[in-house]
Amino acid sequence: MNRSTLTFVAALALAFGVPAFAQRSHPGGGPPPGHGAASGSSMSGSHETAATTHADMSHASPSDVLSHNTAIAGKIKTLTGQDAQSACGGFKNLGQCVAAAHVAKNLNIPGGFDALKAKMTGTGAMSLGKAIEALAPSVNSKSETKKANKQASDDLKETNS
Repeated sequence: MNRSTLTFVAALALAFGVPAFAQRSHPGGGPPPGHGAASGSSMSGSHETAATTHADMSHASPSDVLSHNTAIAGKIKTLTGQDAQSACGGFKNLGQCVAAAHVAKNLNIPGGFDALKAKMTGTGAMSLGKAIEALAPSVNSKSETKKANKQASDDLKETNS
């Protein structure tokens, strides 16, 4: 292929690819991000509400979810010994809080849940895996993170049913 043919093919790909990419951002129309039940969701119709109830709960702010879901609040209290609102304050989402609570309990982390929370929230916040490495360097942080995320996911599914 000569250079001009290659340039022409690249220009065509760009010209026809950009509109297709833009359509994939919001298939089916739907409300703009922040205006539907599932903010940023690309789903429309009746599926949007069901998906929000289940899938987005682990990504909603902890206080929003905890104010509506007493079952998960009770689970967090059992794992941490703290009021769920207080325990989850500072976490980006409820899934992160519940996973941290499981790690603290599973590994009997020195300083408990509070030490893990301090590593994961606020200034210099780190991931769950990095926090595990810092507080319990002798364990496999990757497998413990995976285990805790699975436990948190199961808890959230169970309490949303």
